[in-house]
Amino acid sequence: MNATLLVLSLGLPLMLIMRVPLAFAIGLATIGALWTADIDMVIFAQRMVSGTQSFSLLAIPFFILAGDLMTAGGISRRLVGFADVLVRHRKGGLGMVAVLAAAFFAALSGSAPATTAAIGAIMIPEMEKRGYSRPFATALAVAGGIIGPMLPPSIPMVVWGVMSETSISQLFLAGILPGLLLALGLMALCWLHARQHGIPAQAKASRAEVWAAFNAAKWALCGPIIVLGGIYGGIVTPTEAAIVAAVFALILGFGVYRELTLANILPVTLGSLKTMTIVMFVIALANGFGWVMAFERIPGQVTQALEGFAGTPALYLLMINVLLLVIGCVMDNLAAMIILASFLVPIGEQLGMDPVQFGAMVAINFTIGMATPPFGYTIFVGAAISGLRIGQIARPLMPMLGVMIAVLLLVAFVPQVTLSIVGLLR
Repeated sequence: MNATLLVLSLGLPLMLIMRVPLAFAIGLATIGALWTADIDMVIFAQRMVSGTQSFSLLAIPFFILAGDLMTAGGISRRLVGFADVLVRHRKGGLGMVAVLAAAFFAALSGSAPATTAAIGAIMIPEMEKRGYSRPFATALAVAGGIIGPMLPPSIPMVVWGVMSETSISQLFLAGILPGLLLALGLMALCWLHARQHGIPAQAKASRAEVWAAFNAAKWALCGPIIVLGGIYGGIVTPTEAAIVAAVFALILGFGVYRELTLANILPVTLGSLKTMTIVMFVIALANGFGWVMAFERIPGQVTQALEGFAGTPALYLLMINVLLLVIGCVMDNLAAMIILASFLVPIGEQLGMDPVQFGAMVAINFTIGMATPPFGYTIFVGAAISGLRIGQIARPLMPMLGVMIAVLLLVAFVPQVTLSIVGLLR
């Protein structure tokens, strides 16, 4: 093990354990590696600047803003209302409403924390009123949030597409079937939970109720059609679609639903700007980190070490997935993808996997980490909304994590799960 690899592999984890902020931990580890390798520090600054000069990266701040505007503008509440009239009469129907509403909202925001916050704030109290335990309802909101980064438009898919130079539009398509499979799996768990705990189904909605709910949500439901139709119709790029989504949320919030005002638009925008700044600062620093790893050929060294333990390609792929899941449990998913892109891309090439399938696998791995104790972002969001401790949420979350991992294994070992829809447009 050379000195640079030692600094990177030990320095970053040690600083994270010491609770050094992630961005500064990445920067300090990179500076230490450059000093060890006797490389001019100016290169780090150059890489930070060049790493953020990507048109595709503009999609991230605009999708973040769009998700926040949709929550504040009443879009999420109307989507929940429409989902309610569709499935509330089924066994476990109210839990299914939470999952279905999360899928609707995901097709607009692409963010797991935003989806958990928007759906959880509405559904957790309502599910508790109708016989579900607060821990189960919170766990379902956390798990439902994970649908967000799977279905297009997906912020993690944008980040991976930029870092790995993979088509973002194709990555969006690759996430559709895994996202739908996860939604179906979570809905099946809701049915099983309601059956085991004797939770009665609700009255079936009348045609008038269905029509009223649809009429209230019709403009919100047009969002995915406008955003995704624009991308795959060749009208806009994914980056331009993010701007369209933000403008669409503004129009609905101000002009149609009239729940956005000049008084609340400022705090919503400031909250989005804070999130954007953190993400872009991490991306800038992580680009320098990734360059050092590539320059010192560290990915190749680690790959060779892993190959020594794996006797077959299937076992090697399984080991990579376990490694990514562990990393996703303790590190932010976007930061992990940015830092490890230079290490992971050669592994995908070595395994002979389609870049789109491999990218979807990586993004979904780290996305699951957002719902995995003890550091998953969506768990913190769920805890903040419900007032529960992480341990209380973790127990009912375990079966849901099992569904997520089952979907992940399908993505990793069955190429058709990610490539069947992509193949229609190639």
